[in-house]
Amino acid sequence: MIKRTIENTLRHILSPFSLLLCLSLSFVFVACEEVEEAGTYDNWQARNEAYIDSIASLVGNRYIATEEAVMQVPVGEMFAIRTEASNTAGEQYVYCKKIVDNPTGRRPLYTESVSVYYYGTLITGASFDGNFEGYSAIDQQELDSTEKCPTEFDSPATFSVSGVVAGWIAALQLMHTGERWIIYIPYQSGYGTSDSGSIPGYSALTFDIQLEEVIEE
Repeated sequence: MIKRTIENTLRHILSPFSLLLCLSLSFVFVACEEVEEAGTYDNWQARNEAYIDSIASLVGNRYIATEEAVMQVPVGEMFAIRTEASNTAGEQYVYCKKIVDNPTGRRPLYTESVSVYYYGTLITGASFDGNFEGYSAIDQQELDSTEKCPTEFDSPATFSVSGVVAGWIAALQLMHTGERWIIYIPYQSGYGTSDSGSIPGYSALTFDIQLEEVIEE
């Protein structure tokens, strides 16, 4: 009887304590998640600008303006294409690297639409959009054309060349069907300073793009 009374007493004492402990821990976990989420985008503009500066340093003076010049760039080498993004800070560029080359393919015009596979990531490597799992912003090694490719379970998307962000417009008009590029877009040639869905303002965008075909009207 005494033993049972002690057990009941302990149960009444520990039960509120256990509840309080669980509530305290839950607040700790929520607080940690909020701190982690906030930390992901700390100094976001500066970090994105520094990332693009690091990419630009790999390009050097290889600025490309024509289809013929692009065709001369070997697979795996970085080059830059001027975009039509409006910015008082000066000319803007999208930085590119061929993963697959196909100089005999067709180049789309500004007024046409294209069928593409694409995979978009932020500078953290986090994906925000795409229709296959390709290379990300943190894949800085030599990119293997036989890896991270679209599969039979993936389906291409159709876009109007004129209906995408400035960085895409510039790159698509110098790509050929059958080619696969990875492109690095400064925020000025992407979604700018404002949030766009899950993409924070000032985000540099990295896309792994495979151009399938030009859509005939």
